[in-house]
Parts: sequence; structure tokens; C-alpha cells
Amino acid sequence: METLELKEQTITAPATQSISGSKAVLEAFIAEGVDTIFGYPGGAIMPIYDALYDYHDQLKHVLVRHEQGGIHAGQGYARSSGKVGVVFATSGPGATNLVTGLADAMIDSTPLVCVTGQVFAHLLGTDAFQEVDVVNITTPVTKWNYQITDANEIPHILAKAFFIAKSGRPGPVLIDISKNAQLQTFEYKGYQKCEHIRSYRPKPIIRKSYIEKAAELINSAQKPFILFGQGIILGRAENEFKNFIEKTGIPAAWTLLGLSALPTDHPQNVGMLGMHGNYGPNVLTNECDVLIAIGMRFDDRVTGRLDKYAKQAKVIHLDIDPAEIDKNVKTTVPVWGDCKETLPLLTELVTAKKHTEWLNKFNEYKQKELDVVIHNELNPTTEQMTMGEVIKILNQNTNGDAIIVTDVGQHQMVASRYAKFNQSKSNITSGGAGTMGFALPAAIGAKFGAPSRTVVAIIGDGGVQMTIQELGTIMQTEINVKILILNNEFLGMVRQWQQLFHDKRYSFVDIQSPNYVMVANAYGIAAQKVTSRNQLADAITTMLQHEGSYLLEVMVGKENNVFPMVPQGCSVSEIRLS
Repeated sequence: METLELKEQTITAPATQSISGSKAVLEAFIAEGVDTIFGYPGGAIMPIYDALYDYHDQLKHVLVRHEQGGIHAGQGYARSSGKVGVVFATSGPGATNLVTGLADAMIDSTPLVCVTGQVFAHLLGTDAFQEVDVVNITTPVTKWNYQITDANEIPHILAKAFFIAKSGRPGPVLIDISKNAQLQTFEYKGYQKCEHIRSYRPKPIIRKSYIEKAAELINSAQKPFILFGQGIILGRAENEFKNFIEKTGIPAAWTLLGLSALPTDHPQNVGMLGMHGNYGPNVLTNECDVLIAIGMRFDDRVTGRLDKYAKQAKVIHLDIDPAEIDKNVKTTVPVWGDCKETLPLLTELVTAKKHTEWLNKFNEYKQKELDVVIHNELNPTTEQMTMGEVIKILNQNTNGDAIIVTDVGQHQMVASRYAKFNQSKSNITSGGAGTMGFALPAAIGAKFGAPSRTVVAIIGDGGVQMTIQELGTIMQTEINVKILILNNEFLGMVRQWQQLFHDKRYSFVDIQSPNYVMVANAYGIAAQKVTSRNQLADAITTMLQHEGSYLLEVMVGKENNVFPMVPQGCSVSEIRLS
């Protein structure tokens, strides 16, 4: 990709001056509007950190405790701010520690620019100290990567990196810079933002004939159903989407990453799709006559068995990535393009309708789910607390205005099902990769990305122990993050599967935890542990009203399960309520 031509717009064009490659990296960041970097220094990236010493008034650097924490923080920053997250790491183990986060960002379409240091160019291929072939290692989990060994390349390669990361379907980019290139001085001619790369088309050409065919299908449909994903949030198309559904009157359900694109209390928002989604959206997927997928990719956790998925429906798929069209579900009408541009065109052509009777059917299934599952989860009569009642009380305190960052497991599904959201970019979680340890560092990044908003990290007792060292980052930065640990003394989701599908043979899922209150206090963070229901409401209020970061551990039922559930290998219409 290094030979592709660029069409560039000059941002800064000072007289030619001699500067180091390291300084050129930082000048690129400033030109791109970067304000925060998450990173961890080391030998191979030391020249960039040396240059950063003189830029502390222009670029904020957050010293994380592990490179994986750094990249998850970058993801949280990108997801809450809508900007590109920036991450630094050194060579060798520093670079390889980014791989999990790169894979997570790649599958969840999160824009990142990661800069790794590398050994001197003359040592490449010699198995030098902390030398790793990071370009080949990260090729499958980056949208683009590139190794720089000559400082002259730094300005235009970084311009490409930012353009690729944020354009079209976003994703992570990694730029590996050898130490000699960081130290090398060269004639700097200013930074030029990249706006075009030959042969790279981030947005496909919109075909109006397909939009017309889609409108015809929608206008003739008796039971149309919308599935919406994160593409709406990434495309900043929340208003266009709201206009579309309100004109058509079509019920709409969200994927895990689509949550918060539409307020949860909107009358046409019928809930979550997928394995632990709501009853109605799953069952009625196999009854609709037209299925309209917008900015989602038909993940297996959404579809269940593909050979039994929506076979009766004509499928309209709106997506910016042509590779997603027909990948999993055969499409009747593909609508390629940015949904911020395609949705208004479609809205113009559709007929205003209500679909009241069809929407009522979703409400009937919701009532059944309320009776069998939701009421017991939110208003338990047992002595043990449920995760759902914790989320219910959290909602009462945040009024749906907080950013909720979840880890992976039972608590993630419960929070996604019951948390309330009034505004977009409020639900931050690891979707496609399902990365335990994501939430704590991602919440730190989310707070830096949206400093005026309340950020609550909801984490299980398993996931929090994977990146608990990032409490040190909170201590040092004095960032205000609320940490809510839902502790069931198990790796809960694995235990649930072992109970339901492996005859309750609990194999290595009984996990012990440290004294979280003492650990938090050791990092200078206020904390409390709740063991009984009568403490819960006051404890959540205290957490949210506390001026700084706060850790609240809530002991919940050990063997509570998350329902509804679509068992693996089953159709979405075979969803179980218990």
C-alpha cells in the first residue's frame, strides 16, 4: 500500500526546517487534532518519549500500567469521543501486548492509530533484543499497518494512517517506526492531511436504483422489521435513523454495539437481538416479511442457526462495507454506502405508516418476558441480590445519561438488557471479540474522551482481575471513574453453560477474588462492599455522588442465570425464557 498515490490538503506549511522523526510524529498528531495519548515507554520508542517531553502542554499522555490497558483505553476514548484513539508502545513485548486490543478494535470497527517503536533498521531480522516482526503479527488484526525505517516517510505515512483509521468502516492502524528513523533529522516541509488514496474507496458508490427497490419492498411490507447496529453511531446517523423509523412506523431492535443509537425508551425500540436478547425481537425475526438491516453484520450471536434464520423474509441490507453484504445472510436488495447518506434518500421514498398491529405483537411478547424473566430479575423476592436489580437502581440514579462501559460475561448481558440510555455513544463494550479485561481501561479512556459525562464501569469478578493494575492509572491521573463490580464468585457465563449443557460439571469456574476494598484503598480510591439489599440503594448513590473515582463491589447470587437465551446451534425462534 506504500506506493499508492495521495491527494493531500496542506494543513501547515512552514518554511523547510530540519527536525527529528520523533518530533515529526508529534507534529502530525497536533495537526490531526489529537489531544490524548495512551502509552507505556520503552527502549525502542524512547526517542519519541524524549520529544514528547517538550510537547506536554499540547499533548496529554496517560501512563497506563500495561500496553493492553493502553489500547483498551484508546478504544474507550474513540468510542466516547468519536475521534481516533492514539496509543504508544515499545517494541517486542510492548508491541505484542497490543494484539488483543487490535483484534478487538478490528472486529468492533474502532478507529485507532497505534505507534510502536522498533529496533534500529540495521538490526532488523537479527533477533535483536526486543525485536519482533510486529507488521506480520498484526496484519490480520489491523485495517492497515506499515513499518517506517526512514524519517522522511513519517509525515505522509501518518497522514495515511489517520485517514484510513477513520474513513469508511473505521478500524485500527499500526505504524512501526525503527529507532534510527525516530532519531534521524530530515528536511520537514510541514504536515499535509490525507483525503484520498488511489485504489482505496472508503465509501462505495450509492446506487439509487437499489434504494428505489428497497423503498418498494418497505412500502409493500405488512410486517417489516429493522435491525440496527453500530454503523449508525459510527456514521453519526442517529437523527437520520430516527427520522426513518418514525416515518415508516417500523419496529426496531438493536445489536449489542447498536445500543444507544436510539433511546431505549423510544416507542419503536423493541429491544435487543441475539443470544441473550429480548423474546419478541428474536421470535418475530422468523415471522417478519421484510428484514431491514442497518449498519450491522449478522454476527452468529445475532442469527443463531443461519439455515433457520429469517428464511421467510426479503432482506434489505444497508452497510458501508460491501464485504458484509451476502457474507452471512443472503440479501434481496443491497444498499451500499454511508447510512448517513443512504437513509435520507430511503426516507424520502418510503410511505408514512404506523404498523400498529405488528408493533403490538412485539409488546405482547414483551409482556410474556416481563412476567417470566424481567420482573423476577428486577424485583427479586429471594435473599440474594440479582445483577438486574443493581442495574435498575443505577438507572434510577443516572436517568439514562451515563456512559456505561461493560466487560464480558453475564453482567455484560444483564447491563445491556436493562441499562437505560438517552444519548448515543453511551454503551461501550467489547462485542465481536468478547475481551475480558476490557472495561476498566476502556472506562478510563471513555472519561478522557467525554470528561463532562459520568462514566460507570460495570465489571464481573473475573474480568476485573485481568486488568486490575489499571487502578494505578486512575490513581496517577486522578480521573473520575465509577467502578461497579458484580461479584458472583464464579466465571458466571462459563458456569451457566456448564450448568445448562454440561450436566453442571463446574470445571475451573469457581474464582476467588482479593479484598477489592483494600486493593482500591491501596491505590487511593474510595471503596465499599455491599452484601445485603438494604445497603444497595445508598451505596450506589454514594458512589455516584463521590467527587473522585469510587469502587463498589456488590455480592450477587452465585448461580443466577441470564435469560432469555438462544442455545448454541438453535434457531432464534427457539429462544428459551427459562
